[in-house]
Amino acid sequence: MAMNDKYAEKDPDRSEIDALEGPTIVEFGAPWCGFCIAGQKPLATAFAAYPKVRHIKIEDGRGRRLGRSFKVKLWPTLIFLNNGTEVARLVRSTDAKAIGEALQQIAGGP
Repeated sequence: MAMNDKYAEKDPDRSEIDALEGPTIVEFGAPWCGFCIAGQKPLATAFAAYPKVRHIKIEDGRGRRLGRSFKVKLWPTLIFLNNGTEVARLVRSTDAKAIGEALQQIAGGP
């Protein structure tokens, strides 16, 4: 699975996200967003220890329903899911340690 560096071409339905099995990070942001760009290195650092976690990168914005269904207000928002259930959430995090701790909550030890 590993970290994904490209935004999904088509947003999945919320029901698809809720039905996912196993640990997943859903990242909401935009390719032009400075905060999102700044957050990629710490995310990659933390993600290196969790290659089996699914990473879904969703471009968010006006009229995008998936982000609204998760009540996303700022980018990037990282939603940590286990079997489709939200376990943790980080907003505008540039702290690899905090991201790693949230990953551990959904995936166990590295």
